Amino acid sequence: MARKRKGDAVSGWICLDKPPGVTSTQAVSRVRRAFHAQKAGHAGTLDPLATGVLPIALGEATKTVPFLMDADKTYRFTVAWGVTTASFDREGAVTATSDVRPTREQVEAALPDFVGEISQVPPAFSAVKVDGERAYDLAREGIEVELAPRIVVIHAARVTAQPDLDHVEIEIDCGKGTYVRALVRDLAEKLGACAHVSALRRTRVGGFRDQNAIALENLEQLCDTPGRLDALLPVETALDDIPALAVTTEDAFRLMQGRAIVLLPRQVEALKRDLKPGARTAAAFEGGKIVALCEMRAGRLNPTRVFQF
Repeated sequence: MARKRKGDAVSGWICLDKPPGVTSTQAVSRVRRAFHAQKAGHAGTLDPLATGVLPIALGEATKTVPFLMDADKTYRFTVAWGVTTASFDREGAVTATSDVRPTREQVEAALPDFVGEISQVPPAFSAVKVDGERAYDLAREGIEVELAPRIVVIHAARVTAQPDLDHVEIEIDCGKGTYVRALVRDLAEKLGACAHVSALRRTRVGGFRDQNAIALENLEQLCDTPGRLDALLPVETALDDIPALAVTTEDAFRLMQGRAIVLLPRQVEALKRDLKPGARTAAAFEGGKIVALCEMRAGRLNPTRVFQF
């Protein structure tokens, strides 16, 4: 006999505004406890010092996490000139100092070199795995490792403010895998300065934006009231870029059993029109509710993830 999961069968997304000093894992645990949910996960780690959008999936929404992991993101951060730290943020040990204070104009002139597909070496204090161990664990033990460069995409970078000569605020739109601390490291090197990240906020992950995010403390208070489910976003919120296809009750039943369905010619044409080049994934809906994520092949929809509500 199958073992019953502990917790409630709560499904949906939370657009959380993560507070500083809380790890992403801790945030997920607190949200899961607040909803007494059976399972939970997040889409994209935020450093403990960082704040902002941390999408958290509950229940069946966890099946859509991989699609949000690939989503574009927006970060707003403050560069503090004059001091470089081991972790390239304000908590790291000081490794170098400098009197150089780049002007706003110099920063604006340098930023275009970091837009587009660029090669970026992750910082030593990062979650990248080296021989099965996290780089930040090795760095904390004083073990030096050489991390391989990776290609990341920064779509746009702009200076948004210069509060004083010691600081400049920058905002970037980027793809997955981009390290803000590495960008600040490389920007400082290009400008002949020392620098670190003194503040970092993620304002967007795909369709999740900070103006719609809920503070962790407010969420925990809300979960003590009857309106706790009002904070949940639909499971399909993470699937903005995935075309949707309405199916019949009979076809929905087949998909939920893990069986493929045959598409009508007009359905095939509609999906081909909506799918991105090279993509095959579509979401099947019945009665306005998501049934399965599927791959279209040879005029058929083959279920890859089935939702059980």
